[in-house]
Amino acid sequence: MDRLQSMRAFQRVVEEGSFAGAARALDMSPAVVTRLVADLEQSLGTRLLHRTTRKLSLTEAGNEYGARLHSILQDIEEAEMAAAAHSKELQGTVRVLSTPTMASYFIAPNIARWRERQPKLMLDLAIDTRPLSRLEAFDLAVMAADEGFDANVVARPLGTSDLILCASPGYLQRHGLPRTPEDLMQHAYLKTAELPGQDQADRRLRLEPASASMPAPDPLEIPVTPVLRSQTFDVLQQAGLDGVGFFAASELMARPFLSNGQLVRLLPDWILGRVTAYAALSTRKFMPAKTRAFLDFLVERASALN
Repeated sequence: MDRLQSMRAFQRVVEEGSFAGAARALDMSPAVVTRLVADLEQSLGTRLLHRTTRKLSLTEAGNEYGARLHSILQDIEEAEMAAAAHSKELQGTVRVLSTPTMASYFIAPNIARWRERQPKLMLDLAIDTRPLSRLEAFDLAVMAADEGFDANVVARPLGTSDLILCASPGYLQRHGLPRTPEDLMQHAYLKTAELPGQDQADRRLRLEPASASMPAPDPLEIPVTPVLRSQTFDVLQQAGLDGVGFFAASELMARPFLSNGQLVRLLPDWILGRVTAYAALSTRKFMPAKTRAFLDFLVERASALN
């Protein structure tokens, strides 16, 4: 019996919930998967699965064995990949899913540098405003988030930035500079669907003090009038630069435009919160050396920005 192959077959049966599903995932016939699991049970001298015509379920022994097996197989996979990485250049494809903003403002500016480092690896970059919903189909996802992740996700923080409000000098010349949060009620708001921590259904901005020393125990909720809503931040930023209205952006993304005078920060004593960028991976998948290489690269580049 190939013990390692049998262990992998059992784990996939547990993940897929059926022998047929495991067979498809492993590119084997259901009969082969069934035999591998049966051989494993015989070798262990105990039943791991309850089999009925309708469903599979873990026995007590199977539940304990499966819990330990995941980390064991992951260690084996990582050891194999690490050894292979020393003997040859990394090749293949790294499949990455990213929010539009992180793709445009973080990944894209670093692609040339990544190609210099790993010329034989192809980067397959897909875009989704809610990448966690499709994480299983990709090697990793890159996003900004303000909430915790569930137990099936391992998230590596890349950096944290204040969410600030900005507008162009031309817009402020025509409409005046907001002096207080309440002044925003009289201004045109460019609303992004990507903004973490803000309710997408209502027309309010939640503001909090930029400094912990400011005396404001509760966040302020300011009614605003959206004149544009987009899932793509590039659209909002261009409209903001063209003087259509004010918008929210992370301080890191707005920094170049603030420095060259194309944008002005509004209400510097207030922020919409803080947002952290993450690279997220599924705990149900092994991490090949090529994925680890790209993850380490992202962490390195984020550190340079911060």
